[in-house]
Amino acid sequence: MTVKVAVIYYSSTGTVHALAQAVASGAMTTGAEVRLRRAAELAPDEAIDQNPLWRRHADATKSVPVAELDDLAWADAFAFGTPTRFGTPAAQLKQFIDQAGGLWRAGVLADKAVTAFTSAHNRHGGSEATILALGNVFYHWGSVIIPPGFTDATVYAAGGNPYGTVATGSEGADAAALGAARYQGQRLAKFAARLSGDVPVPSRSAAA
Repeated sequence: MTVKVAVIYYSSTGTVHALAQAVASGAMTTGAEVRLRRAAELAPDEAIDQNPLWRRHADATKSVPVAELDDLAWADAFAFGTPTRFGTPAAQLKQFIDQAGGLWRAGVLADKAVTAFTSAHNRHGGSEATILALGNVFYHWGSVIIPPGFTDATVYAAGGNPYGTVATGSEGADAAALGAARYQGQRLAKFAARLSGDVPVPSRSAAA
């Protein structure tokens, strides 16, 4: 059975978009089928136009399909990405998640592997709180949370965040963060396969 992974994210200026691409790439290295989807933009054009980086990214990613509830029903595993907004997920991603009540009531989201990643301008800017806030959703869904943990050298190289990959600063995701995101996507897909009974649990990296 081919594992199906939905990478669903919101990004305003491109940092989380780059992380999402890396997570998707990592999942695909396992042979998983991946859907990369962006949460619909809620901000008005007037607000976007005030930030050239925001406008440039919005225009450049119009071809990325907008996330739909069918993507959640289709997937065996989810990876959610969002910039940190005062220690919580961005409204755009939360608005998408809030539409999933019907799938939750039907039990469609239960027992599926899930992970999360984020970005923040400052190293102590609320990134871990954002990932933990998403965890509250996953608990309600009955999903199986797959954090990166301290299980690979890439996690340490990217700053050592066991909750999920974080890109920090104003220059976008650096090579270390992208490496950690690829590993996180790979780990998610491997555990999704394990939940389906296809492969054994991946062992701890000797480099960790």
